[in-house]
Amino acid sequence: MPQFEDLDVWKRACRLSVTLYKQFSDCREYAFKDQVTRSGLSVASNIAEGFERESRAELMRFLRIAKGSCGELRTQLFIGIEADLVPRDKGLRLVDGALQISKMISGLIKHQQKINV
Repeated sequence: MPQFEDLDVWKRACRLSVTLYKQFSDCREYAFKDQVTRSGLSVASNIAEGFERESRAELMRFLRIAKGSCGELRTQLFIGIEADLVPRDKGLRLVDGALQISKMISGLIKHQQKINV
C-alpha cells in the first residue's frame, strides 16, 4: 500500500487547505472561518489517518469521512458566496477544487473495494 504522502489526492487536499487558510485569513466572521478551515483541514487529515490505521476497513471508513468533509466544505463555500463572505469567482474555484478532490476520493474508494474482492 502506498504512503499517503505519495497520493495526488492527499497533496491536492493539503494545497486546498492552505488556500482556504490564506483566503479566509482576514475574515471577521470567525465561526464561519473556523468551520471552513476545519472542513478543509479534515479532508487531508482523514486521508492520512486512514492510511496510517493499517486496516483496510479503517482506511475505507476514513476515506468516506474525508469525502463527507468535501461535501461539508462545498456547502459552507456556497453559503459563504451567498452571504458575501467570499467573492463568487474565488468561492466557485474553491468549490470546484473540493469537488475534484471528492471525485478523486471516490475513485480511491472504488479502487480499494476492488482490491478487497
